[in-house]
Amino acid sequence: MTAAPDIAPTTRKPAPEPELAPEGRGKAERVTVFFFVLAPLLAVAAAVPFAWGWGLSWIDVGIGVAFYLVSGLGVTVGYHRHFTHGSFKAKRPLRIALAIAGSMAVEGSVIKWVSDHRRHHKYADHEGDPHSPWRFGDDWRSVAKGMFYAHMGWLFLSEEKTSPKRFSPDLLKDRDIVKIDRYFWAFTLFSLLGPALIGGLITMSWWGAVTAFFWAGLVRVAVLHHVTWSINSICHTIGEENFEVRDRSRNVWWLAIPSFGESWHNLHHADPTCARHGVLSGQIDISARLIWAFEKLGWAYKVRWPNPERLASKRVSELD
Repeated sequence: MTAAPDIAPTTRKPAPEPELAPEGRGKAERVTVFFFVLAPLLAVAAAVPFAWGWGLSWIDVGIGVAFYLVSGLGVTVGYHRHFTHGSFKAKRPLRIALAIAGSMAVEGSVIKWVSDHRRHHKYADHEGDPHSPWRFGDDWRSVAKGMFYAHMGWLFLSEEKTSPKRFSPDLLKDRDIVKIDRYFWAFTLFSLLGPALIGGLITMSWWGAVTAFFWAGLVRVAVLHHVTWSINSICHTIGEENFEVRDRSRNVWWLAIPSFGESWHNLHHADPTCARHGVLSGQIDISARLIWAFEKLGWAYKVRWPNPERLASKRVSELD
């Protein structure tokens, strides 16, 4: 398995491959992305009146939580820590499972997601970053505009398309990942329609299928989207800086549990390949605990756990 390319900031020579795909974002792609952003948002807006008088059961909640855990951890442990940063190596069955689980988050195919995120780290909060909230300036109007852009606007407003050849050559050489990337649409359909099928079979009713589709399908995807996007927007705007970084990444404690530990974002930018983001006392990191379990089971190996000396060298003094 080819190692992930180094994305640490360096003095760059002219790249052999363009950093943006030459064709840019096509109209069809932007419309598709806009649809998958807008549909879950409308579902969330309708959630409160929908609950009054229409129905929500523990079955819907259970299915929704299960799909949230699988798809959310697929993004944090799979897409992010494994595929993007190489925080650990995974045996082939686990690697395939993580790519599929991440695809079920409906946040983009694995190669596209990884390419965008590696580009983000290369230029974090500087020119070239695909979703920095500081791209328009530092005054409150610019930051407000930048927050929206970083949160979700970049997905359908940006004309740029990150080049996989430049940022994900290792994944393009992996036949399993290329195949999963190609069938992203199928995993998206299962993620949205799977809850309806399960709900319908459990209740043996069409109504059970409808409510499961709404709550465990649309609403669950919408919640997961906004939690993920909050790492791009909120965690680059407010929060604590515990470690020295060259950007504005911060730790936001109240997002730690729903994001499975991703909101300990300041440490992540200080040490991107570290398998654990919540390294300080009391910082809950569910994703790191799952990686630990995979390691104990023998499914993951060469895990890059925190190095105390490296962390100490980057620690921000409380007197600063």
